[in-house]
Amino acid sequence: MSYLIKDTTEEERRRIVEESLGNLSGACDGCSQRVADMYDAYIRGEMELKDINMAFSTRYVKGAMEREPRSSCPM
Repeated sequence: MSYLIKDTTEEERRRIVEESLGNLSGACDGCSQRVADMYDAYIRGEMELKDINMAFSTRYVKGAMEREPRSSCPM
């Protein structure tokens, strides 16, 4: 099965995201909903999954590298 926008309908993309992420209502802090929201561009047909995931990974790694290094020992 292809997950590309050109090979799927909006309803199929919505189902792909929902099935992939699982039960989002179980989180109490709303974090899971924000994760689901980042896939809205895919559902609307604006951005492929791989591009969304790469953008997220890039921000995550870049943000982690810009913080001050922490010592593994709290002393």
